[in-house]
Amino acid sequence: MTHKVDNLPVAVIGAGPIGLSAAVNLLEEGLTPLVFESGACAGANIANWGHVRMFSPWSYNMDPNAVSLLKKAGWEEPALTEFPTGRELLDRYLLPLASHEKIAPHLHLNTRVESVSRQYHDVLRNEGRAQAPFVVRVSSAEGERDILVRAIIDASGTYQTPNWLGAHGFPAIGELAASASISYGIPSILGARREHYAGKTVLVIGGGHSAYNALQDLVKLSEQAQDTRILWGIRGASVDNIVRSPENDELQERRRLEVHIQTLLEQGKIEVFTHIAIEKIQSDNGKLIVHSHSHPLPPVDEIIAATGFRPNLELLSELRIATHPATQSPVHLGPLIDPNVHTCGSVPEHGAAELSHPELGLYIVGIKSYGRAPTFLLKTGYKQVKSVTSLLANPDDIEATVENTPVSCEARVPSPCCNK
Repeated sequence: MTHKVDNLPVAVIGAGPIGLSAAVNLLEEGLTPLVFESGACAGANIANWGHVRMFSPWSYNMDPNAVSLLKKAGWEEPALTEFPTGRELLDRYLLPLASHEKIAPHLHLNTRVESVSRQYHDVLRNEGRAQAPFVVRVSSAEGERDILVRAIIDASGTYQTPNWLGAHGFPAIGELAASASISYGIPSILGARREHYAGKTVLVIGGGHSAYNALQDLVKLSEQAQDTRILWGIRGASVDNIVRSPENDELQERRRLEVHIQTLLEQGKIEVFTHIAIEKIQSDNGKLIVHSHSHPLPPVDEIIAATGFRPNLELLSELRIATHPATQSPVHLGPLIDPNVHTCGSVPEHGAAELSHPELGLYIVGIKSYGRAPTFLLKTGYKQVKSVTSLLANPDDIEATVENTPVSCEARVPSPCCNK
């Protein structure tokens, strides 16, 4: 990098836990962050699942450097062994961090990153590419503007791009037309959306812990609104393996949820439909008919799609990124997190080397770095950020790191990798 580029700030896309961690660690390294957040406050996406209790305790969910910074300002640390809700994570940790005097000046709220490129270089141009600064196009109430930066840390997450219900990866026929009756993620069934689901027939699609959270809330709702009927559709052949976590699981909230769902199934409070592969969603007299393998399921009023999320890489389309063909994560990280091979507990620790792309100075971190793999842990993201910011502070090491990046996970120590 030229001296001029070295003097530029580092762009951080997203002011969630990982984005703010990046800001803290960049400042620790003597670098200047510019944190762009499209929402009105830091952690805006977390507010959408604030009612959900996390699997991981406070000790897993806070960056050690951020904790140190907050303590110097008189902040009171939560009990490390307790399991926070999303709302508690936001109120007790993330918002105090965003308002800290060392972080707040670098935070740009209500500012959306529209695209990123290299100055005077589209994706095809080679000459002088590595020496050119990045150009970040942002939009806000004041309009659009371009900002030059020395590097990009994309911590924008995946919450705004959920996976579709369709079995083929794209929307099922009729899915978009039925969108008013489909909720993606984990809606606030016992809170803001209570009246929306009370007394309704609700179909939950998804075989993971997000579905479990929705199911347990619907069962609780049905105890008060007795006409509420709960259907659950999964791809698998049975629900015999609900309790998958070991008894001594570090993430005890995860096991508690699994055991609870198993109990609800045994009590017959959830109707299960297996081998689900949704091809079409049809509206009929105010009801939705889901067709799986050309066979209709019972009519429902609402659908909850707990089908996971995917990364939106469109804003990086003018940069040279290399993604794993299955996970859509950085190509070197893909073999380490592929859910077809790895479970929650076999993903090794990793850092800047595994997160690198052909575009030097670009790093996708946090849950977005995992692409479609559903096994991310905030603790992992903080380690990613520490590695990336350390490397950015020593730019002469970047090229050597990329050249020596491992592409397999053999002989690595496994670590837990689930979050919520």
